[in-house]
Amino acid sequence: MLTDLYVSGDSPVHRARPVRKIVALIVVCTGLFIFEGWPSVLTAGILVGAGFAMAGLRPRHALASLRPALWILVAIFAVQAMLTDALFAGFVTARFVVLILAAALVTLTTRTSEFVEGILAALTHAPHWIPKHQIALAISLCLRFIPLVRTVLEEVRQAQQARGTHASLTALLVPLVVRTLKTGDEVAQAIYARSPE
Repeated sequence: MLTDLYVSGDSPVHRARPVRKIVALIVVCTGLFIFEGWPSVLTAGILVGAGFAMAGLRPRHALASLRPALWILVAIFAVQAMLTDALFAGFVTARFVVLILAAALVTLTTRTSEFVEGILAALTHAPHWIPKHQIALAISLCLRFIPLVRTVLEEVRQAQQARGTHASLTALLVPLVVRTLKTGDEVAQAIYARSPE
């Protein structure tokens, strides 16, 4: 079942227009790469943390957003530590953490339908040959597949633990990819069946 990541609330962050949130996200992410160094990461981290607090989100929401990327973050830190040093590796990893949390803040406080409406509004003056509704649908499906992949990943991990098998990247990725592709095929068939053309 496809669900979104929205956490209900009535905070100023929840009520903000999706376009403004996306623009703010772009500004924060761009600033992290334009202004190198720990001050930019700390400033962005404080802003994102304030956004989480203002939205009434709890630390568990932040941890849940980071959990699927933990092994990637560990790998990034290890590679950077080998190539440079631990301080720079920590900086690069911290920057990715802030990026993930900033994106999570937008996703957790915006309904998928609001994203779609915002995208359609932004494409109002686009040329007629641009498939506006198809673009909005594609982005909507991408957003809905994020929690699906996370849920399947947790189910696969729990199944491995229940069987007492050792963690294996192949044993983790194969069922994850197969189940995700299967669901994607089912969604595609449902869309095709309801298509007027």
